[in-house]
Amino acid sequence: MNKKARVGVIILVCFVILAIFAPLIAPYSPIDKSFDSMAGPSMKHLFGTTQIGQDVFSEWVWGTRTSLLVGCIAGLSSTFLGLLIGLLAGYLPGVVDEILSYVMNVFLVLPALPLMIVLAAYSPVKGMGLIILVIVFTGWAWGARVFRAQVSTLRTRDYIVAARFAGDSLPRVLFKEIFPNMLSLVAAGAFSAAITAILAEAGLEFLGLGDPTMLSWGTMMFWAQNSGALLQGQWAWMLVPGASISLLGASLILMNFAVDQLSNPRLKKR
Repeated sequence: MNKKARVGVIILVCFVILAIFAPLIAPYSPIDKSFDSMAGPSMKHLFGTTQIGQDVFSEWVWGTRTSLLVGCIAGLSSTFLGLLIGLLAGYLPGVVDEILSYVMNVFLVLPALPLMIVLAAYSPVKGMGLIILVIVFTGWAWGARVFRAQVSTLRTRDYIVAARFAGDSLPRVLFKEIFPNMLSLVAAGAFSAAITAILAEAGLEFLGLGDPTMLSWGTMMFWAQNSGALLQGQWAWMLVPGASISLLGASLILMNFAVDQLSNPRLKKR
C-alpha cells in the first residue's frame, strides 16, 4: 500500500474506532454535569471539564460520531449527485448538456460559504439533517463539472459506441460501461467532498448556525468560544476538537493523494 494512503488509513481507522466504541471508550456520559467547572486536564479528566461541569474527553469521543457521519453522508451524497449530473451532461450533448451545464455554472459562481451561512441561518429547522442538505446543495457542482469533462472524452470510445449500437439502455451504458472507467476519479472526488463537508459542518456549528444541543466537534468549539475557555486556561476544550478536525482532514487528503498517484501514471514514482 502507498505510504501516504497507509498513514491516512491508520488515522481514519482510529477515529472510526472512537466513533463505533464511544460508549466503551468514554469514561463518563457526555451530558453528565456533576464535575467541577472549567477544571484543567488531569488524570480524572484528560482534557478537563466545561463551564457547566461536563467531561471534555467524553464529549470529544462522542462528537467523533457526528463529525464522521456528516462527512460520510454529505460527502457521498454530493459526490453521487455530481456524478449523476456529470454523467448525463457528458453523455447527452445538446439541449440536456446545455441545461445541466448552465445549472452547474450558476452554482459554481455562487459563493459557497456565504450561501451556506444564509441557508443555515434562515432555515426554521436546525440539526444534522439541515447541515447535510446545505453542504450537498452547495457542494455538488465542482464534482459534476469534472465528471462531465471525463464522460465527454469517454463517450466517443469504440466500446461505448459499440454498446450504444448494440441497443444497450442509457443506464446500462452509463453505469456498466462508463462508470467503471471513472472509479479513481470518483474516489478522489468523494474524498475531497468529505473533507469539504467536515470543514463546512465544523464551520457552521462554530458560527452557531447548527443545533447547539447536538454534540460534535464544531459545537464543542462553539461552546468553548462562548464560554471564554482560552481566557480561563481551559485550552484543551478548544484545541482538541480543532486539532481533530485538522487531523481527520489530513488523513483524507493523504488518501486522496494516494488515489491520484495510483490513477495517474505521471505521478507514480519512477
